[in-house]
Formats: sequence, structure tokens, C-alpha cells
Amino acid sequence: MKLEAVSSTKSFDGWQKQFRHYSETLQCDMRFAVYLPPQIEKGTRFPVLYWLSGLTCTDENFMQKACAQRMAAELGIVLVAPDTSPRGEDVPDDPGYDLGQGAGFYVNATQEPWKQHYRMYDYVLKELPELVEQYFPVNDRRALAGHSMGGHGALVIGLKNMERYTSISAFSPICNPIACPWGEKAFAAYLGADKSLWEEYDATVLLSRARERIPMLVSQGDADEFLEEQLKPHALQSAAEASGYPLKVEHHAGYDHSYYFIASFIEQHLRFHADFLLRG
Repeated sequence: MKLEAVSSTKSFDGWQKQFRHYSETLQCDMRFAVYLPPQIEKGTRFPVLYWLSGLTCTDENFMQKACAQRMAAELGIVLVAPDTSPRGEDVPDDPGYDLGQGAGFYVNATQEPWKQHYRMYDYVLKELPELVEQYFPVNDRRALAGHSMGGHGALVIGLKNMERYTSISAFSPICNPIACPWGEKAFAAYLGADKSLWEEYDATVLLSRARERIPMLVSQGDADEFLEEQLKPHALQSAAEASGYPLKVEHHAGYDHSYYFIASFIEQHLRFHADFLLRG
């Protein structure tokens, strides 16, 4: 796989970079962003936190708005943020913001016209880490985090592949997509009418069935306009309580769904992951 450099900017003595490549998984050009902490220059290898963004976002939103570079530089953690879906003139799209380009939902689509390109689950799980580990001085310790639709992606991919990750965290995740309008629309389009297939991408269902454990932190703002109809964190909490899963959910009074919320607590999330990523 060949990488094309798009941009490079110094930040907290490290480097914020952006790359483009052709994805065999998604059958289109893809872009992703990387933050390399200053310790990289010492020649050692570092763990990676993969960040998955939400509806309408690209690889740039988190890197530009979350103020994560300062703490990543201090801790010695590489940050990687992919785009949220395949894009391009030949990639199917939809007029709605919650389906198509910018709304890949981190699933492997099985339905036309989506199934050729919309395989974000495999891209995040396999192709992107292979690319990162080929071209950058990183080790095989990985963690997952995300926001909203990306929080859903982080929870689902992490719960289904615990052996690959040290920890998972999410801000305002879509916790029970089989029972919310965003998820119902996307899953019906990408996965078809068989709702038993939807359950494979629902964090609440997966957590209720989990036999292993991975450290997991969820942060939710109580002033989030999508809280009750779309996000449903209480469903995830109930599943954790019923199954004895040690899920940590924090509710923050007055915070909404925006990046102001993420920027306020990203240090806590990075320190949470560092406890597991940096262990010897």
C-alpha cells in the first residue's frame, strides 16, 4: 500500500500529518490523519489510539477541535483518525446526512448499492492498522475511542475483537442502534431487513453477550439533544449491570453533543487509555 502525504504541521513539538491512499477494502481513495508525538524522534515505537468520528465528520474534525495533541505529546501516544466513510464520485451516496458518504456507521454493508464500498468495519479493524504499522514507528498496542456514530464504531469493533485492543472509550456513543432512528435507517440500508444481522453491530447486544472483559469508559453529556431518542446510554448501562460487565459511564451535567464536550474531557480519556497502552 502506498501513502501520499497531504499535509504536515508541527504541534506540541510533535507532528500533525495527513495522508491519502487507495483502499482495497473500500475500493476508493481514503484519507486519514496521524499525530506523532515528539518522542518519535528517539527511535522507539509507540502505541496507537484510533479515533472514530461521528456523522458528517471527516478525519479532520477530531484533530482540529479536540485539543488532544498536547496530552498525546506528554504521554507518548500516536493518534490516528480515519475518515468516517468511503468517498468519491463513484461511491454511492444519499441526500440525507445520516446515510451514505459521511455516515458509514463502521459496518460491512451487505446490500446494494452499498456493499462494494461501505466496509468501514474491515477498514478500521484490518487495513488501516496494517498501513499504520507498516509506515510509522508504532508497536502492536492499540486502543479505540470515538464520538457519536464513531463511539458506536469503537464500542462494536472493540467488543468483537478484544484481543486486538487494550481499552475502549466513547463520547456520546449510539449505544443501541437497532432501537434508534439513526441506526434503524442505516442498518436497513446497509444490512437489509434481517434484524438478527443488525445485532452484530449493536454495542448493547454485544456487551450483554460478552464473555471476556476489556476496560471501557463512556462519557455522556446530560444536555445532549440526541440523548434519549438516538444515543440510549441507559440501555448499555442496563446490559452491563445485568451481565456484570465493569463498564464505567460518566454523566456530565450541562454538556451537549459538540466538540466542546470532547475537548473538556479528552485528557481524562487519553489518561484512561495510557494506563493500559503504556503498560510494560
